[in-house]
Amino acid sequence: MTDKKKLKRDTITSHAGRDPLRFDGVVNTPVYRASTVLFPDVESYQGRDPDDYKVMRYGIYGTPTTFALEEAVAQLEGGHAAVALPSGLAGIVAALAAFARSGAHILIADSVYQPTRNFCDKRLRPLGVDIEYYDPLIGLAIAGLIRPETTAVFCESPGSHTFEMQDIPAIAAAAHAKDIPVLVDTTWGTPYFFRAFEHGVDISIHAGTKYISGHSDVMMGIVVTNERYWLTLRRAVADYGYCVSPDDCYLALRGLRTIGVRMRQQQQSALKIARWLQARPEVLRVLYPALEGDPGHTIWKRDFSGAASLFGVILKPVSDQAVTALVDSLDLFGIGSSWGGFESLAIRAYPEKYRSATQWNPGGPLLRLHIGLEDPDDLISDLEQGFAQMHRAG
Repeated sequence: MTDKKKLKRDTITSHAGRDPLRFDGVVNTPVYRASTVLFPDVESYQGRDPDDYKVMRYGIYGTPTTFALEEAVAQLEGGHAAVALPSGLAGIVAALAAFARSGAHILIADSVYQPTRNFCDKRLRPLGVDIEYYDPLIGLAIAGLIRPETTAVFCESPGSHTFEMQDIPAIAAAAHAKDIPVLVDTTWGTPYFFRAFEHGVDISIHAGTKYISGHSDVMMGIVVTNERYWLTLRRAVADYGYCVSPDDCYLALRGLRTIGVRMRQQQQSALKIARWLQARPEVLRVLYPALEGDPGHTIWKRDFSGAASLFGVILKPVSDQAVTALVDSLDLFGIGSSWGGFESLAIRAYPEKYRSATQWNPGGPLLRLHIGLEDPDDLISDLEQGFAQMHRAG
C-alpha cells in the first residue's frame, strides 16, 4: 500500500480527491448537486454527529464533489482538513471571525489585501474587536505586541501589492509561545509552492479563484487547518452559512490537477520578464521575492519551493498620464482584478492609501503584473511598446 504522506506534489495533484472504484470507475469525482439528503430511519437522522463534516447530511455542508476538492487541497498542503467557501475573502472572513469576540485583540500585517483590512475596520472593530496592524517585517519581535487578550495573528506573505516576505516560522514561534494561532493568507504561494504547516501555520487561507482554479472562471475560497483548529474553523463556516456550488468545486478540482505544470511555466516566464524589467531605464525596482537581491529573497528561498507569477514594478518618477498611457496601450495584458489565471494582467496599485503601521513611499508609481501562459517574448514586446507610449505621453 502506497504511503500517501510520502507522495510528491505532482502525484498528489493527480490522485488526491479521487476514488474511481466508488463511482463506477469514473476517473473524476462526479458533480453531486444536492440540498435535501434523505435518511433511512428516525434513529439515523436524529443521531447525526453535528461535528462530522465529511458525510452527506444537508447540502450546505457539502457533497462528495466538495469533499473531494477539500481532501485534495488539504493533502497537497499537508494540513489536517479543508473547507471550501464561495470566495477567498469569505475564507478570510470566516477564519478571522472564528477568533473574534468583543474585547479580543487581533494582530494584522500592515501589507494585507485591502478587503481584509476593510473587514477588520468596518465589521470587526464596531463589534468591539481591537485590531492592531503591524510591520510585516517584524519577525520574532511580534512577541512584544502579543497581549493576554490576543486571539490571533494574521499574516500575508508576500503582500499582494508590496511583496514583503514575512518570516512566518519566527512569527509562529512567538505566537505559539503564548498559545496564539497563526492565520496566513497563502494565496501567492499556493499549497503547491508553500507547505504552510511545515512552517508553523495553524490556518492557511487561499483564494482558490486564482491558481488553484487557474482559468479565471470560478469564485472560490479554501481554508486548510491543522487538527487543533479544525472544528473551531469549520463550525464558524457552518454558523455563517457559507457553502459552495458543487459545479464550482468540480472546476476547481479540475484546475488543481494542472497547478504544477501551470505554475512552473508561469514562474519561468515571470522570472524572464522580471529580469528584463530590471534592466529597463524606466524601472526603479522590481518587487519579486524570487529575484536574487530582493529583500525577501532569503526567506522565500528558505521557505518556498517556487514563486507565483505575480510581482510589482516600481517605475521611476513619471506623470500619472504617462503611466495610464502605458497600461492602456497594452494588448496582451488585461486590466482587471484577480490573478492566477492563464491570462496576463496589469493594474496600477496605490498601497500608500491603506497603510497605517508603516509607510509606503517607494519613489515612483507602482504597477502590479500577473504573468499568464502567453509566450514571454510576446509579453516583453507588448511591454516594450507600452514604454514607448509612456514616453510619448510624457
